[in-house]
Amino acid sequence: MSYDERLQKVSVLGAAGKMGSGILLLTAVEMANLSLKPENKGKTFVLNAIDLSEEGLAGLMKYLRVQVRKIAEKKMVWLRSVYAYRPDLIENSEILDEYIFDVMNIVRPVTAIETAYGSNIIFEAIAENPGLKVKIFKQIEQNNPNKPWFFTNTSSIPINVLNSEAGLDGRILGFHFYNPPAVQKLVELITISHNHEEMKNFARSYAANLKKVVVPSNDFAGFIGNGHFMRDALHGIAEAEKLTDKFSFAESVYIINKISQEFLVRPMGIFQLIDYVGIDVVRFIMAVMNPYHENENLHSPVLDQLFDLGIKGGQNSDGSQKDGILKYEKGKPVAIYDLKQRIYVPVAELSGKCDDYLGPLPDAYQPWKSVNFSKSKDLLLKAHFDGLKEMQTSGANLAKKYHQRSAEIGKQLVNSGVANSDEDVNTVMLTGFFHAYGPINNFLN
Repeated sequence: MSYDERLQKVSVLGAAGKMGSGILLLTAVEMANLSLKPENKGKTFVLNAIDLSEEGLAGLMKYLRVQVRKIAEKKMVWLRSVYAYRPDLIENSEILDEYIFDVMNIVRPVTAIETAYGSNIIFEAIAENPGLKVKIFKQIEQNNPNKPWFFTNTSSIPINVLNSEAGLDGRILGFHFYNPPAVQKLVELITISHNHEEMKNFARSYAANLKKVVVPSNDFAGFIGNGHFMRDALHGIAEAEKLTDKFSFAESVYIINKISQEFLVRPMGIFQLIDYVGIDVVRFIMAVMNPYHENENLHSPVLDQLFDLGIKGGQNSDGSQKDGILKYEKGKPVAIYDLKQRIYVPVAELSGKCDDYLGPLPDAYQPWKSVNFSKSKDLLLKAHFDGLKEMQTSGANLAKKYHQRSAEIGKQLVNSGVANSDEDVNTVMLTGFFHAYGPINNFLN
């Protein structure tokens, strides 16, 4: 079966969710583009958007229409060539509307899993729950005569486990988009020895057509991205706990969040990143990973306490940040939850004492945004870390320790065979987490 034929019948599971909606958008556009090729004229392309929520599917269709228009507006020259055979389409607005129609006409929003029984490819973006995934894969496998390929968006569950428990005979691989899929350039590709070469080649071609950066990860729970993030988060939490001997929990969180953001020149601090992903999600990922890493304890009682108190973080349906460990106004942290007092303490009440303890940032410090998008990024980072290396303040020492641990985690991923190279680890953190530099570097040597 050719690439185009394979993409004539596709289903996305969890299509109305945060990840599924982006995967659906990218796939709908790719399928529409294929349907517009002269050699595919008259062929039917069907993309089943499967989700349990009818309300979510209604919102999904509105989202698709808006996003497809934005995509179309950026490629008017190509669209004019595609629709050159249509003399009735003259104005740009007419061409845009026709393309939007062609994309939307491919998508079939449904709540019935049975719709996937006729698909050649199943993109799965449901909850990070091994049992649920296996149950659904089995159901489709037992009722779909096409021997479909399963592309799971799991960020932590070993593919071999899903393959063996669902009885898929190697017709599953990990195709881990990063959030949000329509924007993020990174895809972690996790293959297993049972995979057919044809499926792996298709995955690479599909990723290339979506203009994604593909990083291979070997089949270890958590893979590269969460393999680093979960351990990095546990280090940040542990460092905050140590500080509670002389600071409140809220003050300790403020200190480590500032260390991991400003002192290390990252887009957000570690506690803000935990909130962004969701405390409930981070806990679940750790719980999935933990049994596969016998020499480590990938678990945080602090996150358990927060979760039990209803502090969960995550995002609202419009993409805005929910309150978590930090409280947000217009996307910016304004308060930090204190576990002892069980209230949010304003940042303004914490910053003075904490900043005095930390001491100044290096003289060469510039915010992540200024550094990351600068043509002189490497020079700016070198100047920052050269300054940090010479400082002996509490903040500098905490930052150097945090930086060293981050590098150790990166090296651990390579040495244990999760990642094939230092470069792969760095690419995941640079591209998937928007870090200004990879964790495996020589800045403090």
